[in-house]
Amino acid sequence: LNKLSRFVLAASLGAALLLATGCSSLGYYAQAAHGQFSLLAQARPIDDWLADPQTSERLRGKLLAVREIRRFAVEQLALPDNGSYTTYAQLQRPFVVWNVVAAPALSLTARKWCFPVAGCVDYRGYYSQQDAQQYADGLVKEGDDVQVLGVPAYSTLGWFNDPVMSTFINYPDAELARLIFHELAHQVVYAKGDSQFNESYATTVEEIGLERWLQAHHDDKLREAYKVFAGRKQDFLELLLKYRSQLEANYEGDGSDADKLRRKAEIFDALRAEYQRLKVRWGGFSGYDRWFAMPLSNAHLALVGTYHDRVPAFRELFRRSSSFPDFFTRVKALAKLD
Repeated sequence: LNKLSRFVLAASLGAALLLATGCSSLGYYAQAAHGQFSLLAQARPIDDWLADPQTSERLRGKLLAVREIRRFAVEQLALPDNGSYTTYAQLQRPFVVWNVVAAPALSLTARKWCFPVAGCVDYRGYYSQQDAQQYADGLVKEGDDVQVLGVPAYSTLGWFNDPVMSTFINYPDAELARLIFHELAHQVVYAKGDSQFNESYATTVEEIGLERWLQAHHDDKLREAYKVFAGRKQDFLELLLKYRSQLEANYEGDGSDADKLRRKAEIFDALRAEYQRLKVRWGGFSGYDRWFAMPLSNAHLALVGTYHDRVPAFRELFRRSSSFPDFFTRVKALAKLD
């Protein structure tokens, strides 16, 4: 679709959303529509950036890497060959959106917000950090545990041509590839209302796609750098799963709410302490410090399993598939089930 057609489509979708949710949601959907169109308006074709003499050599190199990753995604992973990640937007903020995640004080089940197009999801997104924090503060007053999480990228599920953004362009090439494979996977299959299904599936495509991408690049330094990154990521995930399990046992066990709240505080203290020991083992790497920047709460751990719990099952499904297209067909069939 051209820009005008996309504007008409989005305006129609916006009207439908407002009719479906009532006028009280007008402010939220207005910021969402404004944020999305502002993003699209700032995006320029990658070819234009490459031809611009003002483009820095660093940015030029990263955009060339994205172009190669995009081609690999289409030719080797059967991901969509469309306009997504063929444009670049230079944003004046560290993240494209901020997601509000919330959970009750004695539960790791995330609150859900439901939308006519996306279905029910475990977060509520804002293009303004201030707006996200304001909404989060209201949930805290109601007694919820809340996290405001900066997000570098998201998928519009194929409704728009998602741009490459300054919020993630400086990632190492392997991490760039991983992110692009993940977001493009959402354009192939999306089960409305099931975040765990969608994210575990996309994580599977990301992981298998990256394995193949690394195999195709005979670059020992690149593979070693990603091996270190992946090892730290796995260590961090195992740390979170360990303490999530302890929290679940606490909430499901006997005892008064006061006892459970006291034990909850002890578990989070232990998590912080073990993270510091993990950093020493990593040689002082502090890449996950931002996760600990706010007081820890159930909201921090509510979505940990969303991206990973069903990856082994999707990997087994991929093993039984003859190709990526066959795998996508099988996942689409699953997505239609209740």
